[in-house]
Amino acid sequence: MTLTQDWNEQELVENRLIEQLQQLGYTYVHGTDLDKERTSQTEVVLIERLIKAIKRLNPWLNENNLNKVVRRMTHMEVTSLMEANQRFHELLINQLSVQQDVGSGRKNQTVKPIDFYNIDNNDFIITNQFSYTRANDTIRPDIMLYVNGLPLVVIECKSPALPPDEQIGQGVKQLSRYQQENEALFHYNQFLISTSNDRAEVGTIGANVQHYSAWKEPYPLSVKDVGENPSPQDILTAGILDKERLFDIILNFIVYEPEDGRVIKKMARYQQYRAVNKAVKRIITGEHPQARGGVIWATQGSGKSLSMVFLSTKLRRIQQLENPVIVVVTDRQDLDTQITATFKRCGFPNPQQAESVEELKSLLQKGPGTTVMTLVQKFQADEDEDYPLLTDSKNVVVLVDESHRSQYSSLAMNMRIGLPNATYIGFTGTPIDKEDKSTLRTFGTYIDKYPIEKAVEDGATVPIFYEARLVDLHVQGETIDTLFDRFFRNYSDEDKERIKQKYVTEEAITASPKRLKTVVMDIIDHFEQHIRPNGFKAQIVTVSREAAVAYKELMDELSDYESAAIISDGNNDSEKMKQYTLSRAKEKEVISRFKKPLDEDPLAFLIVCDKLLTGFDAPIEQVMYLDKPLKEHNLLQAIARTNRTYNKKTHGLIVDYYGVSQFLEEALGIFHEEDIKGAMNHVDEEIPRLQSRHRRVMQFFDYINKSDLESCLKVLEPEDIRNTFDTAFKKFSESMDMVMPSPKAKAYVDDLKWLGKVRKLAKSRFYVNDGIMDISDCGGKVRELIEEYIYASTPEILFEPVNILTNKFDEKLDELKTPEAKAAEMEHAIKHEIRIKLDENPVKYTSIKERLEQLIEQRKARQLTIEELLEEYQAMREEMMDLEKESQSIGLNDARQLPFYQLLEQQLPDDVAHDSLKDLTEIITDIIQDNAVIDWTEKEDVKREMRKKLKKQLRASSVPNKQVESVARQLMELGEVHYK
Repeated sequence: MTLTQDWNEQELVENRLIEQLQQLGYTYVHGTDLDKERTSQTEVVLIERLIKAIKRLNPWLNENNLNKVVRRMTHMEVTSLMEANQRFHELLINQLSVQQDVGSGRKNQTVKPIDFYNIDNNDFIITNQFSYTRANDTIRPDIMLYVNGLPLVVIECKSPALPPDEQIGQGVKQLSRYQQENEALFHYNQFLISTSNDRAEVGTIGANVQHYSAWKEPYPLSVKDVGENPSPQDILTAGILDKERLFDIILNFIVYEPEDGRVIKKMARYQQYRAVNKAVKRIITGEHPQARGGVIWATQGSGKSLSMVFLSTKLRRIQQLENPVIVVVTDRQDLDTQITATFKRCGFPNPQQAESVEELKSLLQKGPGTTVMTLVQKFQADEDEDYPLLTDSKNVVVLVDESHRSQYSSLAMNMRIGLPNATYIGFTGTPIDKEDKSTLRTFGTYIDKYPIEKAVEDGATVPIFYEARLVDLHVQGETIDTLFDRFFRNYSDEDKERIKQKYVTEEAITASPKRLKTVVMDIIDHFEQHIRPNGFKAQIVTVSREAAVAYKELMDELSDYESAAIISDGNNDSEKMKQYTLSRAKEKEVISRFKKPLDEDPLAFLIVCDKLLTGFDAPIEQVMYLDKPLKEHNLLQAIARTNRTYNKKTHGLIVDYYGVSQFLEEALGIFHEEDIKGAMNHVDEEIPRLQSRHRRVMQFFDYINKSDLESCLKVLEPEDIRNTFDTAFKKFSESMDMVMPSPKAKAYVDDLKWLGKVRKLAKSRFYVNDGIMDISDCGGKVRELIEEYIYASTPEILFEPVNILTNKFDEKLDELKTPEAKAAEMEHAIKHEIRIKLDENPVKYTSIKERLEQLIEQRKARQLTIEELLEEYQAMREEMMDLEKESQSIGLNDARQLPFYQLLEQQLPDDVAHDSLKDLTEIITDIIQDNAVIDWTEKEDVKREMRKKLKKQLRASSVPNKQVESVARQLMELGEVHYK
């Protein structure tokens, strides 16, 4: 065996993983041995193991109730996979209840399917080569993990020899297909893993590849504890498949959150798991309240609210904490509402939002098991009175969100007077460390840090780029002073100063109509060129509520983009201002619309003053147009609105019209330097990377005449070179997408257009596709540039795909000069025709496909000259043209009947007469046609009836009995293509 034969997914990935799981205490059983425990491959639960485990964990359970429990777990009446998965997760963690007399009368008794607290009481097995069949579809996941006969984890392994950017994606694609083909298996699934050893990521059912994530740290172990030079797969396995950690995740770190009308299953990322468990450890081991508290710093956008839910969930389950009072404190109404909604949506039991100062006092005295959500403002004392002691219990945990802002005031002091022995844990995205305000002094030392650079590196957030624009529009102080002095020359110095302080404010200058109009025109232009092509949306931050309304009116006047102003209402508002203040319900509706894709909802801009600058989460927002002097944590909070991850979003962007760069430096100065690496990137920082990526992709054509298109395409003919070029081009276009707003990208634009053209034509010639040359994997700006260039400059090359079966194809071939180019064009056209016709006539076109593959192999092995290859291709083309006429020569009434005839001919014995075969074909197609009502392909009852009639007819024919099922299925598939 050669060395390379050993480089496969089984040796390098699957076997390595099975070995590690055995070391973690799992029992390995090969799929064929496990098959003996099932009555058929349709069973996904190992029933005997489940029954044994339930008996072992609940020895008092009688036979009748045992059967009821097993049935409830294996026959769930649900309408969707997500509903079944959530229902099962609730059964696992909340356990089941049955009525039985165990010695003190007939009462509700709790049944444990899994013992989460005594790990060795459970049966852990792993298996591979284990098949599941449902509705004629068979799937065989690489590795399955069973606990007490329940399939809790599915693992898909991919070869590390695949291109690096495809390894996880291909595994996720397969896992998604499994979920469609065998839904029942995934009713029990807790999470899924896609791994190639070099890369390993975990996700939940229904998740796309961008929502899978690596497990970078196996807390409480360190990476070194896993072994010498452990791979990402080794680290992930130790981090989430260790038995104790697997149970911890299932119990405390999985939530189901409704979003936009559907439920999303969410599992903690590694940094959330680590932070929560570090906090729990400190709460349990700290000897006094100060020692139990501390700060969790999680970069904005990396899941702070969910971490609070996970921590609260775990605190409720830890027996020695005796069901503590949990208090969640924020300092803004929108944050209080948002975090309460997150707790409720995630199914956290009974979080109570304090509606008033008095209700807060009452809730905090309720005792164990209470969860209180409140604004810090509700810790008010009556005038001239001290704040009362509410409880001196140590069993109170206070979680303070955005702990950098209001936690240094008298309200926070009142909270500590009312709850003197509570544990205080501060959650923040932007800790303050100054002499007068110190998060660390207020809450204690850091429990966990997840700095900005780490979040970007992990893909939890995207990097933020900063761009200053239109500074010349900002009226400079000296100019306005000169103008003012000239205008008010007859006033005394005192009067002039008073007038100046009242009316000539920075705000008034910033909101001057002429300036605003220029800024709005620039925003529209910038959005049109750089944001809209990628399908993203924008937020505009203005200096005042009045300026927000002015922006809104100018946006309506100068563009067709839909925008909405979200501002708070004022007591003395004019009628004009009142028409722009929205009710809470309307505001909620506008925010919901803004979060939807542009092609679903055209609301492109939100215009704000103070609202939606913190706690607002809209991943589709890529750019913030900033026209307001924000400072310190307010500025850091605001810019973080753009760092949420979203499909094809490579970065967030701050476009600064005010000139906040100095404030930004000051704001970032509050951190240690290593904590804020990568917090903001000037566009210039991408230029060196752009240069090296440009060089890498242009190297493919270093010794080629770039005006000779055929020579350039020849370079890309070998598949491995084409793949390497493709990756290099994507990287270059990604950098261009980031830098494009800057004039510094200009030097590379011509090469980008040229490379895009070569790539498109190479895809046309060497790839099988639908005749549409795809550049959807480029950023929108890059794609527009390339398309505009190609269709403007080379219309004669990118003609519409010409049908191989027409005379026009001959004309197309004549235009190509070399036999190699002709052969490549013929090969592409034949592949294209096969792809189109394969579903219509699988028998004939599978045979043509196999012949084509054979010819390609012979040519590679130099067994055919180029002329012989062209001759063979021409013969195949003629055969395909003859196929069009074949139905007439057989004597069929309808050309659509030919594939049915050929399929039956393949299945029937050779001695069946032509007329019998023709009659059977007509009977079969009549059955399909007679039953093909509108939308029949979507109606299971119609399909069932049709299949029954077909099988009856096939049994009455000469089709061998054992093939009837398979032939009926193939005939149905043909029917769906031809008689839809």
